[in-house]
Amino acid sequence: MSQPTPATENTVSRQEILEVARLARLGVDEDTASSYADDISKVLKLMQTLGNVDTTDIKPLSNIHEVCQDLRADVAKHDINRERNQSMAPAVEAGLYLVPQVIE
Repeated sequence: MSQPTPATENTVSRQEILEVARLARLGVDEDTASSYADDISKVLKLMQTLGNVDTTDIKPLSNIHEVCQDLRADVAKHDINRERNQSMAPAVEAGLYLVPQVIE
């Protein structure tokens, strides 16, 4: 089996797509392979462009909004009214909701 060689570092060839499709046993025709090769090459070029951006003075973010999220106290509350909620359910037995069987 011959090894496909990429045209450049940031491109994927139609032959590479066809070879990967063959190995994965996927039915990919010539036109679709060309389209996939173009699309993947565009993504790789974008990744290369992003990789070339100088980020040495940029601090990593834990949140993209750069704001602290207000956190509430983790306090247990017993405000769920089981009787009221189960009165709206189509079928209840012994405090449990009955649902139709999905898996045999």
